[in-house]
Amino acid sequence: MHVPDGFIDAPTSAVTGVAAAGALAVSLRGARRELDEKTAPLAGLVAAFIFAVQMLNFPVAAGTSGHLLGGALAAILVGPFTGVLCVSVVLLMQGVLFADGGLTALGVNITDMAIVTTVVSYAVFRALLAVLPRKRRSVNVASFVAALVSVPAAAVTFTLLYAIGGTTDVALGKVATAMIGVHVLIGIGEAVITALTVSAVVAVRPDLVHGARGLHQRLKLRVNGELVDAPPSAGAPVAVRASRRTLWLGGLVASLVLAGFVSFYASADPDGLMKVAHDKGIDKKAHPHASDGSPLAGYGVKDVSGARVSRGLAGVIGVGVTVVAGSAVFWAVRRRRTDDVSPAGTGL
Repeated sequence: MHVPDGFIDAPTSAVTGVAAAGALAVSLRGARRELDEKTAPLAGLVAAFIFAVQMLNFPVAAGTSGHLLGGALAAILVGPFTGVLCVSVVLLMQGVLFADGGLTALGVNITDMAIVTTVVSYAVFRALLAVLPRKRRSVNVASFVAALVSVPAAAVTFTLLYAIGGTTDVALGKVATAMIGVHVLIGIGEAVITALTVSAVVAVRPDLVHGARGLHQRLKLRVNGELVDAPPSAGAPVAVRASRRTLWLGGLVASLVLAGFVSFYASADPDGLMKVAHDKGIDKKAHPHASDGSPLAGYGVKDVSGARVSRGLAGVIGVGVTVVAGSAVFWAVRRRRTDDVSPAGTGL
């Protein structure tokens, strides 16, 4: 659902950009409360994983494909404020390096794909957990529904922005019907990917999943016929650190494999937005991308022969750049939090 330059007029794009900047500032402050030494590395990995999976367009209807938006996944794994930042880092990397999503439309894309999907999905997720049994299975169910709802919510947001500042004269009803209809189908794919990923992480490290906090149960031992809490092991801290490292490396390897190899087999059909834009004439005033000359434009490496190698190498580079950029942002946010709570930071 990356909006190109020219779909939305300049004044609306500018106002949306200012709103997105304000939301990012709020998210930076909120992320300080969400991130710690355990979750900061995970946040950078989540951004890289979202980048990788967004390269895997899946078919949803005749001549149409969809891809992960990632807001629900990021919000549930690392928190809503950090989730907004995760998806925003991905969108920035895609726009600047890969000519995917317009640069003048960056505010539109951040608002639509990062802010709306994260806020809506996390609100639905928390509402469901409030009424479902406090079990890990409930986290998976809530993740599925929250992700499913977030995609048509983004489609509605684009439709509203088009109603305000669309550059072509297309009946709003036609745009809304087409956008919402196809993105409900894409939402099913989003929900499956999100629920499977969340359940995989919850299965191995529920304490690292923001949305699963409070559901972690201590290990029980049967002593003299009674169940009692297992005493903390003296070697637990070392084991926990090793587990976090294993999870991080496993996630990075998975991201590299998805972007570097599996992405070659992704659907070549246009995604939901581009299909609707072409069919309804929304794209008549689209502008060439400012980064079309990038050596990575179009998710291929310039002057590298062979589509498979070119796309795979571009995917690996994208994952690498995103995990470095994301990790730098989140470590800086965490460091600022540490400074704020230290005696020097509080002025005591």
